[in-house]
Amino acid sequence: MNKLIAIVGLALCAQWAHAANEPTAYRYGDRLDIAKVVSLEVPAGGCDVVEAKMTYVDSNGETHETTYLRQGADCSNF
Repeated sequence: MNKLIAIVGLALCAQWAHAANEPTAYRYGDRLDIAKVVSLEVPAGGCDVVEAKMTYVDSNGETHETTYLRQGADCSNF
């Protein structure tokens, strides 16, 4: 019985650790506490909509990652 509890506990910890490493998808209206932007990753894609990723530090010094939709990095509307 103790082995079963230990296995279940390890499985839950692994799921939580995996979920903590995935960026949170931004939804319109979300309020982000951004004190400093660490990095922006915007894939090429012309003027198509792509999923970008932003890594930032909040006012408590914690690092977060979020994804959001925007035009590709190489879009030029001139």
